[in-house]
Amino acid sequence: MTSVTFVVLGATGDLAKRKLFPAIARLVEDKKIKNFAIVGVSRSNKQISSILKQSKKFAKNCKGWKQVEKRSSYLKLDFYNKEDYVKLSQHLNEVEKKHNLKTNRMFYLATLPQHFDTITLNLSKSKLAKTKGWSRVVYEKPFGNDLKSAKKINKCIRRVFKEKNVYRIDHYLGKELVGNIALIRFTNRVLEPLWNWKHVESVHIVMSEKINVDSRGRFYDQYGALKDVVQNHALQLLALTAMEPPKSLTGEDIRSKKAKILKKTKVKKVLLGQYAGYRKTKGVKSNSKTETFAALKLVVNNNRWQGVPFYIKAGKSLDKKDVSIHLNFKKVDCLLSKVCPSDTNHFTMKIQPDAGFHLKLNAKVPGKKENIMPVKMDFAESSFGMNTPEAYETLLEDVIRGDQSVFVRNDEIEHAWKIIDSVKKEKVYSYKKGSKGPKQLEKWSWD
Repeated sequence: MTSVTFVVLGATGDLAKRKLFPAIARLVEDKKIKNFAIVGVSRSNKQISSILKQSKKFAKNCKGWKQVEKRSSYLKLDFYNKEDYVKLSQHLNEVEKKHNLKTNRMFYLATLPQHFDTITLNLSKSKLAKTKGWSRVVYEKPFGNDLKSAKKINKCIRRVFKEKNVYRIDHYLGKELVGNIALIRFTNRVLEPLWNWKHVESVHIVMSEKINVDSRGRFYDQYGALKDVVQNHALQLLALTAMEPPKSLTGEDIRSKKAKILKKTKVKKVLLGQYAGYRKTKGVKSNSKTETFAALKLVVNNNRWQGVPFYIKAGKSLDKKDVSIHLNFKKVDCLLSKVCPSDTNHFTMKIQPDAGFHLKLNAKVPGKKENIMPVKMDFAESSFGMNTPEAYETLLEDVIRGDQSVFVRNDEIEHAWKIIDSVKKEKVYSYKKGSKGPKQLEKWSWD
């Protein structure tokens, strides 16, 4: 953790300014990295000072920001020009010599996926990734736009880099509670024996946002909710929730179990929607049929989950911000003579906002003989009174450490795209901003 050179390809983009530069500054503030340099790369004519000026507000008075300013530089580079990579090589050598760095290099591709192949091949041909230290390559999502393109990118990467040096980002996996899902499941005997079809009625994964597409219109219109959110974030949450116990809670063991779950997952039912006014967004086609809302019913065809429906609901411009996983347990036989509990037990893992988890149980109303009421036993991260790391801070730290536990493997990516490619977009329904989604959702047989 003491020495690293961050090479940010796509340094002028929103991701670099909003997430990457501030995350590096927090790692510096927390003394998780001591000696480092940042080399920003993009096709635009820019000054590093102007890029960092736009980024500074997202660092929120971070004490490591001054070091980021001192140790950052910028180089204009055309991703498709091989000679520019020679210039980058020279620049990196100068920077590493200046700061006495050990040639540990992290190449972060914060670019559109159509550039991945070209950048990957040019990193190899220019020998930028051949160093005395380690070289690791980080690919930002989306990783392709369908199964065919994902396979093409993976094939290109395999020709150049070993899988142990490849890190495919899904920033949701860097969130504190997401990293806690496996720990909650496999370190608590009261949960794991119940985590199967015998006791679970249904599983719901919710990823609703109040915000609209905003300035991402041109990008979002090429992807939509299925490819932008469900293919990566939601299916990763499903895989973590449904996977079999791994041999250990480490990188390859966890990733192998997730891959097996995704391979067994099938889509049974789909409802798509688009919020009113979406087509007026800048960059969006006037006749766009891109979905901003998706509800799916899926099944996992293995012994553990036979007959249990998994529901995913994801969308923009909905009534509330909510990212959570809900396990609804089957009802118990009623032994009471008068009033039976109308509600079943629920276990909820809440990721955003107010991260935490709770178990809903039935209990007797005080002073009443057989009256039942639901009560919550809960845990909130905020109760610790400390700030949890931002997702990108955690992810960058893991890349430096060489820990691939929360990064997506090549086969996981391809299984997830196969699931999304199987969805037939027959109709996209309109829904009001600030609603729960299309009215047709009310007719779904939600458990």
